[in-house]
Amino acid sequence: MSHNNLQLTSIYESEIINRDQLAAGIDEAGRGPLAGPVVAAAVIFPIQLLEDTEFLHVGIYDSKKLNEKKRNYLAEIIKEKALAWSVSFVDNITIDKINILQASMAAMKNAVNELKVKPNFLLVDGNYFIGCNIPFKTIVGGDAKCISIAAASILAKTARDKWMIEVAAKKYPDYGFDKHKGYATKQHFEKINKYGICPLHRNTFLYKYLKRLSNDDKRLF
Repeated sequence: MSHNNLQLTSIYESEIINRDQLAAGIDEAGRGPLAGPVVAAAVIFPIQLLEDTEFLHVGIYDSKKLNEKKRNYLAEIIKEKALAWSVSFVDNITIDKINILQASMAAMKNAVNELKVKPNFLLVDGNYFIGCNIPFKTIVGGDAKCISIAAASILAKTARDKWMIEVAAKKYPDYGFDKHKGYATKQHFEKINKYGICPLHRNTFLYKYLKRLSNDDKRLF
């Protein structure tokens, strides 16, 4: 399917709106990388916008299915059109302390708490959420089903990529963070082999790798 033809309806939001409630879409980016933060975003669209056919056709969709140029373009539209939006970071040190699932939940809760307009209901990507005293619904694959979640996925992904390019790559230029964004690519492992672990790496994600090196100093690549 062409990226230009991807589109979502506001069916999930409509169910909430019909109960006179304001819905926020929640999603995260960066659970899998070996380095850098996990980032969550929350987005509330105005009710009128969710009923606007032209807006629903603008192309907001699962951030993983969009190229970088399209994501950045849509991120600006989302920020402009949203009733409220927020982005929250949880760093790699915290991820190592509390694990990636709990760090992702913390980022999501923080994103909700930082919204300037408080929602009555949350639409959350995935099948698990610890909650934050607001009624919620988890939706597996929500970033490809629900426009508010898709918008949150775009904001989380673009914010994290920007941080990896403008902060991580500049602070640690040898690692190529601007290219692989901290994910477990061959290039990334080659950089770790050459330069070792840097302060942005998630040591718990590299435990087996580090253990192998400490045992016999062999390289993965």
